[in-house]
Amino acid sequence: MRYRVLSPPHYEAHHLSDTSEIIRIAAKGDGVTADGKHVSGAVPGDVLRSDGSLDLGPHHVSPPCRHFGTCGGCQLQHADEVTLRQFVTDRVLNAAEGQEITPEEVLETHLSPPRSRRRATLHAMRIADGAVLGFRESGSHRIVDLAECHVIAPELFDTIAPIRDFVGKHGGKGAVDVELTLTDQGVDCGLKNLTVEGLEATEAALELAQRNGFARLTLDMGFGPEAMWEPEPVTITLGGVPVGFPSGSFLQATQDAEAVMIADTREWLQGASPIADLFSGLGTFAYSLADPAKLLAVEAARDAFLACKSAAGRSGKPVHALHRDLFRNPLQPDELNRFGAVLLDPPRAGAKDQIDRIAESTLERVVYVSCNPSSWARDAKRLVEAGFTLKKLRPVGQFRWSTHVELTSYFTR
Repeated sequence: MRYRVLSPPHYEAHHLSDTSEIIRIAAKGDGVTADGKHVSGAVPGDVLRSDGSLDLGPHHVSPPCRHFGTCGGCQLQHADEVTLRQFVTDRVLNAAEGQEITPEEVLETHLSPPRSRRRATLHAMRIADGAVLGFRESGSHRIVDLAECHVIAPELFDTIAPIRDFVGKHGGKGAVDVELTLTDQGVDCGLKNLTVEGLEATEAALELAQRNGFARLTLDMGFGPEAMWEPEPVTITLGGVPVGFPSGSFLQATQDAEAVMIADTREWLQGASPIADLFSGLGTFAYSLADPAKLLAVEAARDAFLACKSAAGRSGKPVHALHRDLFRNPLQPDELNRFGAVLLDPPRAGAKDQIDRIAESTLERVVYVSCNPSSWARDAKRLVEAGFTLKKLRPVGQFRWSTHVELTSYFTR
């Protein structure tokens, strides 16, 4: 059962039978009372009254963005810093507890600051008097036309108005996906489901890129992304190494969270060599760990693998890139036994089969970075059953005001 906030904040006493205090925030962002009622828009310390209204408590703050409550990009702008940190922490610890796993040490939770997200996928649509561009409403295909945004980097937000204007003049009938990433050379903009035909539209697209200083403008008209504008090769610097950035490639959402994750892995894997970096992507961790350690970077996405391999050749760092689908063909125990440690950062589904092979190996050190506490906890239980101990665990909230939570973890046996 869901409730709505119907009253402004006030703190007069009510009879206990007529109120219920919010004690936690559920995984999807609702406040929850002690008797299990889910209350939309509530945080711990708020009080639910019998008529469905809320008395707002000391941890309930005014959302900074005018779009909050409509835009699906944020779920928790009404929670203060203490509550946000506790939510991220609880999501991770509750997942571990659900699998009866107790970490020896829980490190300080990291929260990314406002306006720090360096990548975002927005949506745009042409309408009668122009276009709308922004995140979708929660649970809807309706697009919220952004007049402000407190999560994405200012460099990304500054491109919204000109892209909106371009879509309003040259967009088709359907929605356009807008991928924005902040790279070494500036903003990489990818437009999907938008057909640019004719001289006028082509010149307008080039003017959009040139006037706004885009690092690259990529159009996907149904046959894959094609770069229309790229004055110099687009790169992202990882561990001091400029790595070619294929359009749409995965990148940690914020630089500050990436730095924390890298610092954890460097500390936990100190002295280990060689290291297997599984689901390595472009080399987010590989180039920070390599030298003195020798490193095998394993990735299934061909573009990311090729970019990582090319950067390794140019940098001279001891990184060997391997193209391999670890879901279909995980590294086997005899292969894993050649390494001093393993680092893995899998997609949201986790890495069940690869974890099984790690459990069967003689490995003694595993670092697991995860973007899904639930799949991580399932995999962590398998490691513990195989004799590993969860030495350190750090909750990470790089998607600020979102219910999306990540973590770093260190296992030994």
